[in-house]
Amino acid sequence: MIFLGPILSLLFIVVTARLLLKKYHPHAVLLISGLLMLVVALIIDHKMPVLNDSTGFSGFDLFRYIKESFSETNAGVGLMIMAIGGFVAYIDKIGASNALVYVAMKPLKLFKSRPYIAASLVIPIGQILFVAIPSAAGLGLLLMASLFPILTNLGVSKLSAVSVITATTAFGIGPASAITASSTEIIGVDTISFFLNNQIPLVIPLSIVMMITYYFVNRYFDSKNKLNKKDILKVEEKPLNVPLVYALIPILPIILLIAFSEIFSLFSTPISLDTTTAMFISLFIALVFELVRTKSLKAVFESLKIFWGGMGNIFKSVVTLIIAADIFAKGLISLGFIDGLIDVSQNLGFNAIGISIVMTVMIFLASMLMGSGNASFFAFGPLVPKIATKLGVDSTSIILPMQLSASMGRAVSPVSGVLIAVSEIAGVTTLAIVKRNLIPLTVALIIMLCYHFI
Repeated sequence: MIFLGPILSLLFIVVTARLLLKKYHPHAVLLISGLLMLVVALIIDHKMPVLNDSTGFSGFDLFRYIKESFSETNAGVGLMIMAIGGFVAYIDKIGASNALVYVAMKPLKLFKSRPYIAASLVIPIGQILFVAIPSAAGLGLLLMASLFPILTNLGVSKLSAVSVITATTAFGIGPASAITASSTEIIGVDTISFFLNNQIPLVIPLSIVMMITYYFVNRYFDSKNKLNKKDILKVEEKPLNVPLVYALIPILPIILLIAFSEIFSLFSTPISLDTTTAMFISLFIALVFELVRTKSLKAVFESLKIFWGGMGNIFKSVVTLIIAADIFAKGLISLGFIDGLIDVSQNLGFNAIGISIVMTVMIFLASMLMGSGNASFFAFGPLVPKIATKLGVDSTSIILPMQLSASMGRAVSPVSGVLIAVSEIAGVTTLAIVKRNLIPLTVALIIMLCYHFI
């Protein structure tokens, strides 16, 4: 009976994965699976997660878990992610995102005679943009509008251009990333410190590895497919309709957070600034920019609806997914999934590093299946503190590769939103993009595991 709970939890994971593959709504699947696991744990008398305030009846307590998850999430990481979502929607609406992409892509035109080098350089430039514009599908569409014509006019194939564009979303890092926000909330660390001290040192070598692998992979496939002039799509670049200074707006939150962090200590009297506050400050600066440009107070006030709408969209898509995944994680814990995973791994001779690698690869594969880095990470990320405690290791060392593998897996998923969106514009299939992305992302995953753990 001691292994009954972990065995049942594995069964639930398999069934959940199948339902997600069949395009069942992920929020509902994770929520119902989590509740059913809690019910089963109750029936077989497993230890249930602790509630802050029990109803006095175990049947009602199942729904109290949902209520408490809503309260805790909305008061912390949920509000942060909604503020990020609202700001991203607003800067997209006023054209600031386009301005940032326009400025960032200018250097690529210097490589007219080296199209595959230009394509590879897109990866680090795009990843920097992804820090400021943390929507994979949103950034992908922006780059398709601005960068895709540049690359195809330089002489690379449509597939090569699309592959590097999707590769820019492979690492979900930075204070504006939902996965980063969730990670730092889970392990209780400062977002900027985690970004500068943990994420950047790991992502820089991985970016170099991806640049090299994409250079050779795209050249190989284009030569194999006998690229000729008719395969090269000539598209007119879209003009910029806002002042270039608007390129500063998307990176304002990052500038504020770094400038007022403990890392620099620029002021004699310490000023503490959190991500949510930085987003609201940046929003009002953006409103001033718009007022100067449009000279219409009514239009600027009206534009604020975009921010609230963006917050609402993020709540219904991302925040509710975090809550559903939290219930799913509670269900796994209640059935002893963590204890079982650790016991089996230790019996197989795995140490803390081995178990961390298993969890990282599991999330990478889950992202490929679900098409969502958020869904896979939110489902398994909350398990990290308990794993770290049982193994006696630092939570940061486990959660960092897990959160990166979540966004990496999304970049090789044929059902991910970003691949579907860009494939329709480019007129290629998502499976063709996956074929281009699979080798570089697999190499990056292996290098990440070796570099981080060994």
